[in-house]
Amino acid sequence: MSSKAVPAPATRSHSRPADGFAGKTAYRIVGTGEPIVFIHGCGLRKEAWQPQVEAFRSDHRVIVYDLLGHGNSARGAPKATFEEFAAQLGDVLDALSLESAIIVGHSLGASIALSFALAHLERVGRLVVMNGVYNRPAGQRAAVIKRAEEIELVGPRNNGTSETLNRWFGATPDPALAPIIRRVRDWVESAGPGYASAYRLFATEADRVHAGRLGGLSMPVLYLTGELDPNSTPEMSRQMAAETPCGQAIAISGERHLMPLAVPETVNALLRDFLNERQVEGQQIRKIGALR
Repeated sequence: MSSKAVPAPATRSHSRPADGFAGKTAYRIVGTGEPIVFIHGCGLRKEAWQPQVEAFRSDHRVIVYDLLGHGNSARGAPKATFEEFAAQLGDVLDALSLESAIIVGHSLGASIALSFALAHLERVGRLVVMNGVYNRPAGQRAAVIKRAEEIELVGPRNNGTSETLNRWFGATPDPALAPIIRRVRDWVESAGPGYASAYRLFATEADRVHAGRLGGLSMPVLYLTGELDPNSTPEMSRQMAAETPCGQAIAISGERHLMPLAVPETVNALLRDFLNERQVEGQQIRKIGALR
């Protein structure tokens, strides 16, 4: 459990969206049922999970929040750390009187979800690591560190946002995604200095901070990525699943990095399949050697 005392369970209904602050953190909670928390990635904000909020609010208490340095949350420490981001998640759960929850993290949020789960096994019912990174090859690691340095020097607006969006959605995305891509561009280009600090953390530590530790995860874990994601590759998800006792890995055919927004129906269906699986006591749910 968290070192903080967890308040008594709240009695209010969350069928309507409720916005609030947990310390420095801006959050939104909606729906009723088993709690599920979604954690966004670098440069994004809690609104990036709107398709998932709408899909799961009918039978889950859905919580989304802005990472420190993003959206309406405070910046946090000048140098971002996984310890601070994991503590932020714990503070949100404590503020909402939640002893445990399903945790879903995307990109940087995936690494934060792993950090929290490894430190607080009893607070995570199931875990979804979406478009996560693990043991980057040397060339890829050098490239992402170079991007982090450029963001620190000139900011996100002048750092080739179009190249970022190409990595996230592809060079020739479906025209129907144009409004979503414009919204994502606005989020990234309006990001404050906290984004540079978070991206530096993502570039330098996210792929290594959990190396050799995934065997300590006791809950069912889904590693979900896009077949064409150049940075959070299928091989990374395959490796993480192989090291996780109750791990499975899935790659979505033809998709890239921002799958929750690009193909929400597919992502949501896979999440539901995972959440509805029965766990056999002491057994792996499903462990695969190859992605499907």
